[in-house]
Amino acid sequence: MAIGELVKDLRQARGWSQGRLASEINKAFGTTLTREYVSGWERCRVIPGPFYLRCLSAVLDVPLAILEGEVKRRTFISDVAATAIAPIVASDLLTAGFAARLRGGPPLDEWEAKLSTYGTEYMSLGAANIQRRVSGELVLVQQQLDQPRLWSVAARLMTLYAKTFPGSDGTKAVTWYRMAAQAADQSGDTSARVWVRGRAAIALGYEGASLGIADVLADQAMALSDKPSLGLVNAIMGKAHAAAIRGDRETALRLIEDGRRVFDAAGSYEQTSDYAVPWWRMNVFLSLLLARLGDEKGAVAAQEAARRELPATLPRFATHLEMHRGLMLARSGDKAGGVAYAQTALDALPPEKHSLTLRMLMDEVKA
Repeated sequence: MAIGELVKDLRQARGWSQGRLASEINKAFGTTLTREYVSGWERCRVIPGPFYLRCLSAVLDVPLAILEGEVKRRTFISDVAATAIAPIVASDLLTAGFAARLRGGPPLDEWEAKLSTYGTEYMSLGAANIQRRVSGELVLVQQQLDQPRLWSVAARLMTLYAKTFPGSDGTKAVTWYRMAAQAADQSGDTSARVWVRGRAAIALGYEGASLGIADVLADQAMALSDKPSLGLVNAIMGKAHAAAIRGDRETALRLIEDGRRVFDAAGSYEQTSDYAVPWWRMNVFLSLLLARLGDEKGAVAAQEAARRELPATLPRFATHLEMHRGLMLARSGDKAGGVAYAQTALDALPPEKHSLTLRMLMDEVKA
């Protein structure tokens, strides 16, 4: 398949016009691409070079290898985001679902192993890759929900799936977070009920999106159990971010202290899983939170502490820390300098490693 056909199919799968695709690239990378240039790509009159291939990979949320023509059309179709599932992919999902029902599906320990793998991969892979694969897993686990413990598996998968949508989109991410909470309730597992709500609260609070929902989910998690846990840490810190964004400094500072106390009792040693909150990740939370509060000294201390322990295999989080510095500059009055600093940090990260959260953080610095 020619690169032009690939670009056209990817664009149409997202429901975008040629002008919209050009606009998304310009917004993300500061270019001046025109609709006519996109048309030239699709008609194979112009071949996008390495830079624009990376731009396309980032804004269309597909692996760079697809755009480089290293896979066949069959693989390409299955890589389109789950929000625009091609008919052939829908057919495959239906087949997999019925097959799982007839076989009885994977045992619980296999599901737990899958969750562990996804938790690790989420930290370094792009949203589209995770979204596509988890959508298939959700079809499978639906067939086994007559087992209460598998409601816990489903809830955690739903939470991960929700994270692949931008929180500012509102309906998609929040709908999945709410369903995840309901699924966790069906499991009867208090730890899962707290974790799902807490993870949703920190995701929305960190992104600065749907703050009312973040508060509700955090409050529910805190009401379910005051036992120190990673879910409770996430809930408290998510609520603290929401307070900071609203300008409620007193509440945010109080919640920071509460979060630190719970973290001291429940922090994890696992370093590279989305299901973990090690010391470096707690400091990433604090770095952005204190930057939002205008506490430059505290934010810098959190950034330095995070850098000392941040695994080298997770460069995306190092970019988060640099962009927090850009936010501090912008809030101190140097908006142009802050935007330039944050944009430089984002540009230094390969486009295929950009996340929805990083894009939202860039928007916050600009605002």
